[in-house]
Amino acid sequence: MHPDQRPAGAFSDPDLKKRILSALVLIPVAIFTAWLGDWPFALLWLFGAALVLREWNRLVLPGAPMALYVGELAALTVALGLERYFLNPGFAMVALGAGAGVALALSPQGRSRWAIAGLLYAAAVVLGPTILRDDNNLGFVAILWLFAVVWGTDVAAYFAGRSIGGPKLWPQLSPKKTWSGFIGGTLIGTVIALIVVKIAGLQLSVGLALTTWVIAALSQGGDLFESSVKRRFAAKDAGSIIPGHGGVMDRLDGFLVAAVAAAAVGLMRGGVGNPAAGVLVW
Repeated sequence: MHPDQRPAGAFSDPDLKKRILSALVLIPVAIFTAWLGDWPFALLWLFGAALVLREWNRLVLPGAPMALYVGELAALTVALGLERYFLNPGFAMVALGAGAGVALALSPQGRSRWAIAGLLYAAAVVLGPTILRDDNNLGFVAILWLFAVVWGTDVAAYFAGRSIGGPKLWPQLSPKKTWSGFIGGTLIGTVIALIVVKIAGLQLSVGLALTTWVIAALSQGGDLFESSVKRRFAAKDAGSIIPGHGGVMDRLDGFLVAAVAAAAVGLMRGGVGNPAAGVLVW
């Protein structure tokens, strides 16, 4: 085996203990607020979106005025308020459009597209899970399913990649990620999420299994996208607020893509009143 392909060992990462401790703190909070639903859940993810937006601006828009961040954050807050009041994500687009105008006006010259991208990136953090949770009947189950997909995929990919090794997935973007991690992560993440759905008493189907697998794959794509942004701007991590993980953006890169994709599937199949059912019931 080529030295670059040799497995690093699943437990050789010096940050593993920090990762586990961070998860033991963050996971119960996420699940508890998901169980509460309504505004506690929405505000948690608005807070996460605010942190992601701040890290994005620091990474790709150094020197941008604080007014840019304040304006974009205000747009996110109004977008969430409109979505929660009308229970329709279409109304949130109006606020995001205003936020894009703020980005055009206040971003450094030549960086407006990065400012708008950051606004949409942060909007995905808060609107994706909130839209799914709005379904009164299956919203909580859908969020547990989403957590299981993303967390299961992330953990399984980490251990499969470090234990098995092998060819790199996309070394130009993320030199540590392997095909074994991608395949192991998506398969195990899919199985764990389907087990959650089964425990909840819902019927499993081929459509749900395929959707779950696609969401698992997309979550890893979100990780690669963030890696490409960090590489472009010569940064190892987006921040340092979460021990063992870096920034909030580093922790939510896969989740936000998975959440938006799941919400889109739910809206297309179940409509604005039943997005969770649109994902889970096939």
